[in-house]
Amino acid sequence: MRRRTIQYLVLLAVFGLSIHLYFNQSFSLPSNPDWSLDDYWPDKERGQAAHEDVVRPPTRPPPPPPPKAPNSLPADVEKRDAVVAAFKYAWSAYERDAMGADEYHPISHHGSNLGGGGGIGYTVVDALDTMLLMGLDEEYQRARTWVEEKLTFDRQGYYSMFETTIRVLGGLLSAYHLTHDDLYKHHAADLGDRLLSAFDPDSGLPAASVNLASKTATSVGGGVSISEATTLQLEFRYLAEITGRVAFWRKAERVMQVVNKARLPNGLAPINMNGDGTFARSTIRLGSNGDSYYEYLLKQYIQTNRTEPVYLQMYADAMDGVHEHLVLKTPTKELTYIAELLPLGTTDWKSSWAPQPKQEHLACFLAGSLMLGATTSHLLDPSKPASVPPRLQEELNADGRRDWETGKAFLDGCVDTLKTETGLSPEGVTFRTLETKAKEGERDWYIKGAGKSSNPPYDARYMLRPEIAESIFLAYRLTGDAKYRGHAWDLFSAIEKHCKLPEGGYATVLDVDKVPVKHLDKQETFFLSETLKYLFLTFADEDVLDLSRVVFNTEAHPLPIFTPTDIKPLFTKYS
Repeated sequence: MRRRTIQYLVLLAVFGLSIHLYFNQSFSLPSNPDWSLDDYWPDKERGQAAHEDVVRPPTRPPPPPPPKAPNSLPADVEKRDAVVAAFKYAWSAYERDAMGADEYHPISHHGSNLGGGGGIGYTVVDALDTMLLMGLDEEYQRARTWVEEKLTFDRQGYYSMFETTIRVLGGLLSAYHLTHDDLYKHHAADLGDRLLSAFDPDSGLPAASVNLASKTATSVGGGVSISEATTLQLEFRYLAEITGRVAFWRKAERVMQVVNKARLPNGLAPINMNGDGTFARSTIRLGSNGDSYYEYLLKQYIQTNRTEPVYLQMYADAMDGVHEHLVLKTPTKELTYIAELLPLGTTDWKSSWAPQPKQEHLACFLAGSLMLGATTSHLLDPSKPASVPPRLQEELNADGRRDWETGKAFLDGCVDTLKTETGLSPEGVTFRTLETKAKEGERDWYIKGAGKSSNPPYDARYMLRPEIAESIFLAYRLTGDAKYRGHAWDLFSAIEKHCKLPEGGYATVLDVDKVPVKHLDKQETFFLSETLKYLFLTFADEDVLDLSRVVFNTEAHPLPIFTPTDIKPLFTKYS
């Protein structure tokens, strides 16, 4: 006992001496910490940042998010894993039959390429970040090897500027964000450089198609859709940030200046633009050729950490126009839907419109977008994040409360379109009006032309689209309401039952109201990059992807929220 006591006294003395030395040494935080930005970007390079050809070294990864309550929205493991299994089933069939091909045809077991000049990795690159988020390491490593050894953009053929940007450039940038692997930044910079040739030096608008090898561009009729012009900003701005090449930013920014100058009094955008940067007489809709214009107004504001209020002004003005002219309800069940506007007259068409009760599946993105905008961009106190769900009166301003309620109601209307024989939503529906009011037992909407011939109309098909799944995911994350997971599971179960093929892969259903179903021989790339990703994230732990730190491009590729490092935005005034 005595010996043990002496040992304790010696240990106590050593401990006391250590404390004394610790508190009597000179100690302070360094005024120039070792993680200074200058270590990654020397002064002489910082001074050259405005030059368009400066390529900056890789930026330091963003700091970890602030701590929050653990598992506030925990995973539903069984359902999450079922979605992962579906992705593996779809990917393995593609990898078996068509690895490297742009598109996959699972019934005939072959692939095909777009653009006429050879494949540029549409399916592979589109699926990279889904694999990363799902933790599919083996599949990801094989895909990365293909990118490293086979991917090239030196292709003689005309490729869609829109699709190439959102799927391939967006996929490369997202993979770089998630991994900081310079392989993806190298390919993204190469592709971006080739796409720069699509921008007209006079009008500032991009062409519809670009030859990636010759760097020449073309547009049928000389014009582009509003979506083609304004759905490249998230990608080009982030590419400028990570490479230091200001040209990428300026090209994307100038398009927004052109659109702002051409704006209509109602704040909405017709789907077609002339080659001179003015709007052509055409439909206003939030479906094909128009949807992502509105989506990217909000997301450009979010992307740069809410430092560019001009995009919030454009977004708010557009949503005022949407509420005034497009948000309608059915007379029986009072389902909320988003109408289309047809121009009237020839000379005064910009101020004379007729609403049409037609809605494409694509338009259902707006439900989640409205809810996201309400909780990120219409806060009474922007310095504090919104609660889950938000306290409407205490946290949101008037526009935020309006957009939140419309988003929820519109999502209910979109979910109602899943009430088909297959449980799948059709490509397009027409809502009933007072003149076509639903009879007993009828839905408040119908598929135009359905049942009139043996060949179902285009509107009757389900193309593995993600927009309802996207809004369900956002609604779940922003409310925590389990009913949205229920909707997601119903949709996923319908896909498994009717779109899954016995020999591998998934395919388009030609008629959602006819069972047994008939298929079209195509597995869309967005099924891997969007539909299954959104369903997976709905059932995964929310920490898999922090919504406060990323913004999704329109192909569901998560890109980081950042404050521009050295690029000063020039488009700052909204007229």
